Amino acid sequence: MKEITIYTDGACSGNPGPGGWAAVLLYKNHEKEISGGEEHTTNNRMEMMAVIEGLKQLKEPCRVNLYSDSAYLINAFIKEWIDKWQRNGWQTAGKKPVENRDLWEELLRLTKIHTVEWSKVAGHSGDHYNERCDELAKGRVKG
Repeated sequence: MKEITIYTDGACSGNPGPGGWAAVLLYKNHEKEISGGEEHTTNNRMEMMAVIEGLKQLKEPCRVNLYSDSAYLINAFIKEWIDKWQRNGWQTAGKKPVENRDLWEELLRLTKIHTVEWSKVAGHSGDHYNERCDELAKGRVKG
């Protein structure tokens, strides 16, 4: 199985407001940058879209080292919040509907194809690829 590293980031002006997402995919000596945006969205949705679009680039099942500065996204998998949400009928511990369910379900579908190792990277801390994703995502924010 190929081992890929993906860095992701999302940005939003207003929250909700115009937003952008970006991912940098690394495989051996190859580097690929992707980005996109939406006119009306939230920062969390853009963080999630960055991961979804990054994983969609993979043409076969891969082992993925995924880096994001979104605690919300990383903790959903590392702390197994997403498993609890599903068991609770997509409700939070506070009995409220889980926001962004459509994107969580897409992430679950993609993580059944790929083996993903989730890692939290500190945002704006000088990590080259995190900073690049931040720059690309902000560049897609129209506002």
